[in-house]
Amino acid sequence: MVPGAWAQTPDDPADQAKAQLAQADKELKAIRAALPDADTRETLTPLFERAMAVQRDADDAQATLQPELDQLDTRLTQLGTVPEGSVEARDVAQQRKALNQQRADIAAAIARAKLLAVDAKQLGADVEKMRVTQLSEDLARKVNSPLSPSLWRQFAHDVPTDLKELGSLYRQAENTARKAIAQHGWTAPIAGLAVALLMFLPLRLWLRAAGRRYAASERAPDGRLRRSGLAVWLLVVGTMLPGLACVVFIGALDAIGAIPPQLQKVVFSIEVATYIAAFITALSAALLVPKRPSWRLLNLDDTAAWHLRKYAWGAAGLTWISIVLMALNRAARTSAITTVAVDGLIALTYMALIIAILVSLGRMHRRQTDEAAAKLEAQAHSDGKAKGPPRRSGWIVVARLAGHVVVAAAVIATLLGYLNLALFVAQQLVWGAVVLMAASLLLKFADDLATWLLCPTSSVGRTVLLTTGLSESRLVQAGVLLSAGLRIGVILLAVMALTAPLGNLSALYGGLDTLSKGIHLGDNLTLKPSSVLYAVLAFLLVWAVMQAFQRWLTDTYLPKTELDAGARNSISTVTRYLGIIAAVLWGLTALGIGFERLALVVSALSVGIGFGLQAITQNFVSGLILLAERPVKIGDWVKLGDQEGDIKRINVRSTEIQVGDKSTLIVPNSELITKTIRNMTMGNAQGRIQIQFTVPLNTDVAAVRQILLDTYTEHVGVLADPAPSVFIDSIANGQVAINSFAYTSGPRAVYGVRSDLYFTMLQKFAAAHIALSSPTDIHLVQDGPPAHDP
Repeated sequence: MVPGAWAQTPDDPADQAKAQLAQADKELKAIRAALPDADTRETLTPLFERAMAVQRDADDAQATLQPELDQLDTRLTQLGTVPEGSVEARDVAQQRKALNQQRADIAAAIARAKLLAVDAKQLGADVEKMRVTQLSEDLARKVNSPLSPSLWRQFAHDVPTDLKELGSLYRQAENTARKAIAQHGWTAPIAGLAVALLMFLPLRLWLRAAGRRYAASERAPDGRLRRSGLAVWLLVVGTMLPGLACVVFIGALDAIGAIPPQLQKVVFSIEVATYIAAFITALSAALLVPKRPSWRLLNLDDTAAWHLRKYAWGAAGLTWISIVLMALNRAARTSAITTVAVDGLIALTYMALIIAILVSLGRMHRRQTDEAAAKLEAQAHSDGKAKGPPRRSGWIVVARLAGHVVVAAAVIATLLGYLNLALFVAQQLVWGAVVLMAASLLLKFADDLATWLLCPTSSVGRTVLLTTGLSESRLVQAGVLLSAGLRIGVILLAVMALTAPLGNLSALYGGLDTLSKGIHLGDNLTLKPSSVLYAVLAFLLVWAVMQAFQRWLTDTYLPKTELDAGARNSISTVTRYLGIIAAVLWGLTALGIGFERLALVVSALSVGIGFGLQAITQNFVSGLILLAERPVKIGDWVKLGDQEGDIKRINVRSTEIQVGDKSTLIVPNSELITKTIRNMTMGNAQGRIQIQFTVPLNTDVAAVRQILLDTYTEHVGVLADPAPSVFIDSIANGQVAINSFAYTSGPRAVYGVRSDLYFTMLQKFAAAHIALSSPTDIHLVQDGPPAHDP
């Protein structure tokens, strides 16, 4: 079977891309032809999505053809050019001709793809402008005021016709359902209804109770995640199960053909409305929790929680009814006056609901203010000090202010006849409040989840600490960064949800799709989000591997060698920086930046190095020289100017020296390379003690010499090899200058040992009655004037 399988070669990708371009061209022409008939926002939105699909197909075709073109260019380059005056071989000439023809075809296809992508993008922008214009016209459309009798007379005149249309739609649905049931029976509808009821009542209630039991048990994570996690669980269960129950039941009816084609969009609207209404009710249950105040995330009392829970049910029901009524109006093609009247009634109902919510919030605000004032007054009586005014709840004040402004604008718009504007404003206020409350819940949950996952005391955090070797502070920082990333994602979802009623989600998706294709930074460089993600992952992976290798060198291998601490530190430091360089290079390669572009970056950086980074570069190179040549190393006792101390750490930029008062002197590495430095322990680690003094000429110098040698020998800090020595340095002015030397194990012990020797030497000289010479102190005293002779 293998030869037969080999013979079935797949289609050429270039041919597939060309066919895709031909289909995209036809689709673009179809969109242009359908554009004049699109007179509503509902018909313009699919056209915009089709235009964006054409743009994506053209971009994909271009991405498929570009490697083919590059390959042909490479093959033509390998063939080279024909020298002047020479004749090319026939087979080579034929091959060159075929390659040039293929290149011309592919280059033409790429140019066509680019033109199609530009045309599709421009067409999508035109469709979006038309949709925005129609939205503005709908909101600015003015009808007779609801207080005008002419509006209701016209409504009464058109109602019988609209009722006939609705009745016809109902009879059509009934007949279709009867025929489907007669043909397929009641099995599918009854089974779908049973499954829907099972999902809506027993399963939903059991999952909610199971979530509460787990949150109250000891297995649940400690901290705030218990409450926020339970709230998110209730939100998911309360949203998905009612929506899925509706989808299952409608799917059972649609499976047997019980839904006529004219009602397909109505049925889809019912499913969407069910999900939205379930989301509103589940969100209120998750945030308010009327029966369990201790689990409540909002700062509300029980009375306000019960009232707001009822209003949430009212908002969910009103939203469901408004979506379904709008879909029925479009399906039945009712008159414009009936649509206006229905929109007006829905807008008035929304305003009544908003006013009721504002009244409840106002009462709750007054109760909180009174309670806070009573507490402050009681504290003032007990402490005898006056307290400031009670602090108000900020979100309640903002909600009340926004609600009053929106209600006033909606009432004015309704009285003036702008019913579409009033309905839009009222719906946007309710939907905006729902989205903001959901976003606040998800933000709390994201923060709690991230901090719990990467907490040193959690099971996940302990596992990460054991496997990666990170410190607890780094793990906490990672948790904060993860929380920030999740919160940014929640904010983006909230923005998308807020713009969904405006109908421009397709434009947002188109922008995200364009962003996903990358940002062109040059002729051959495209910065894509996926490339950035791959680069970050590659950098972290290589850096983690090099960190593990460095720890193995420092903790396992190097201590078993004969190298001293300074050499081990040099190897470990160089390995660390080599790992960083390797991780950066690997990340840049994953980003699509080759070494030839890095050369350009380095040449650009050389200008900055020449002006402002010269000192940093000098210290960096000096640090590498210190680590390589090791004129000083960790543990050396060095003297630099008037400062001396132990070298504790050698970095690439600077060196840390601990001086005698235990403070740290940070010296740039260039100072250790370019200036004179005295290394007290480089060639010989021993320390030298020098004691000098003078004695009178009549002193027994042999006794002095013996006392000094005995003093040196008796001290445990003085080395026997090299042996101590005593010399007469000079004899002058009736004094003998004595100079003596002794050695210690290191220069750090010189100061203390010398002090001990001074104490012992002075005691022995005093016991032997040997006096040391004192400096001559000459006082010049001038006699006063002679006494006056009387």
